[in-house]
Amino acid sequence: MAEVIIVTSADDAGSLVADEIVSLVAAKPNAVLGLATGSTPLPVYRALASRRDEMDLSGVSGFALDEYVGLPASHPESYRSVITREVVEPLGLDPERVHVPNGALDTIEHAGADYEEAIIAAGGIDLQILGIGTDGHIGFNEPGSSFASRTRVKTLTKQTRRDNARFFASEDEVPMHCITQGLGTIQRARHLVLLAFGAGKARAVAGAVEGPISATLPGSALQLHERATVIVDEAAAADLKNADYYRHAYANKPSWQGL
Repeated sequence: MAEVIIVTSADDAGSLVADEIVSLVAAKPNAVLGLATGSTPLPVYRALASRRDEMDLSGVSGFALDEYVGLPASHPESYRSVITREVVEPLGLDPERVHVPNGALDTIEHAGADYEEAIIAAGGIDLQILGIGTDGHIGFNEPGSSFASRTRVKTLTKQTRRDNARFFASEDEVPMHCITQGLGTIQRARHLVLLAFGAGKARAVAGAVEGPISATLPGSALQLHERATVIVDEAAAADLKNADYYRHAYANKPSWQGL
C-alpha cells in the first residue's frame, strides 16, 4: 500500500518533498525528476527554490507529465511555459535537461514514442511528483485509462477542461486534447509522490488509496507501485478510513527511511 502522510498545510508538504529531493540530488547528482504542473506542486518548487544554495542542480534532468496538443509552446499556459516559469527559472535548472511532451500537430503521431525513448535514454525517472484530479486522474490519464498505457494523446473530459478553465479566459479556450505520460510510464518511476490539498480532493484521494484498483479511478494505480508516498492536508484526508493509522505509522517511522 502507499504510505500516507497527513500534514497541516501545503507548505509543510512542500518542505517534506523538498527534503527528499535535496537528499536524492546529494546522493545522485544526475537525478531525474518527474515534474507535475498546476497549483498542487507549487509548494514543492517554492521550498526547493529557497534551498538552491544547498544543492548543485546542474546535472539534474526533468520530464513533465503532459502537454496540451495544438497549443503553441510560447502560449503562457502551455506546460512548456509553465515548467519554465515555475520550475526551470526559480531552481536554475539547465533548460536543455528539462523535457516536455511535444504537442505540435505536425509531429504528434510519433511524439509519444519519442518521449518514451527520451525518458529511457535519461535512465528513467527517480522521483515523480503527481497531483490528482477531482475525478481521480493523474497526469492527463482520464478515467478508463489503461494501467499499461505509455505516453500518448488523450481526449480531455468535460470535467478536466472545466477544472483547467481557471488558467484560460474561458473553458472554450482549453484544448480538447493532450499528450500525457501513461499510467504504465508513471509506474516505471522509482518513487511516486502524490500531493493533494483541499476538501475537493478528499473523495479522489480516498478512492486512490483505499478503494478498489480500477481504471475508473486512475489514481488507484498507486496501490500497485512498490514505493508510493501520498501527502495530503487534513481536508484532503477527510474521507480516509484509516487516517488514524496513517498518523500513527508516520509518527513512529524510523528517521532513516525518509519519504
